Amino acid sequence: MQFGAAMFFTDTAIGATELAPLLEQRDFESLWAPEHSHIPLSRRSPFPAGGDLPRKYAEAMDPFVSLTAAAVVTQRLKLGTGVCLVTQRDPIQTAKLVASIDQISAGRFLFGIGAGWNAEEMADHGTTDFKSRFKLMRERVAAMQAIWTQDEAEYHGELVDFPPMHAWPKPRQRPHPPVIVGGAFPYGARRAIAYGNGWIPHRARPQYDDVSSFMPQFREMAAASGRDPAGIPVTLWGPPADRDTLLRYRDLGIARVVVSLDSASPDSVLPAIDRWAELIRSVR
Repeated sequence: MQFGAAMFFTDTAIGATELAPLLEQRDFESLWAPEHSHIPLSRRSPFPAGGDLPRKYAEAMDPFVSLTAAAVVTQRLKLGTGVCLVTQRDPIQTAKLVASIDQISAGRFLFGIGAGWNAEEMADHGTTDFKSRFKLMRERVAAMQAIWTQDEAEYHGELVDFPPMHAWPKPRQRPHPPVIVGGAFPYGARRAIAYGNGWIPHRARPQYDDVSSFMPQFREMAAASGRDPAGIPVTLWGPPADRDTLLRYRDLGIARVVVSLDSASPDSVLPAIDRWAELIRSVR
């Protein structure tokens, strides 16, 4: 089981160029950057985790900028969007961003994606039909896959449509970086099975205490859909700092867990990653 770390990079927190080498030195496998372009003041959408929305959601830097900075100061660390809100991004430009960072990082990019939960934020980007966001996400991913894999790429869907084009660079990874679909059980799991190269669930959601209890069902769903469950590795978000729980996740076949780090100064973050580094060694 691999270990990643995620942080909302802000202008007051430790920077990606400082954090990424520290993680690589401590045998973390990956660094993940979430995405929110802004938080509308008129927001009515409830925060999925419950309670008040933390301020860091409005302060988050662009993940592709942070991860590119991390790429140039590391050699092995994988770099993931956790998650990229593709419903708020132009697919042609995003395809170029993904291919570019995959080239710059020598094939270390992980494309975590999500449809988003903040209807007002999405509407400001022109996605006003909130109920269709999952269909839009799937079409935009399919359109990007065409751009990444075809010399004369075109896509004709109901919500995304463009004629043949030339678009380079292509990604370093073939056929493209893994598309890891975020979302809760069971609907997020179904989307990951339908068109993903992995699934990112949060460990806990208001509707369940620990998503790992659904691992047998997830694998049954994958097999019933004709997918090899091994081809849809699970990245579990927000694990507890508990060795027994981590060993259970490992034994369940969870491929990766991602630790959520506070958006804070180096003095606060370094002790946290050191504590996790000890746990990582004990689990491996």
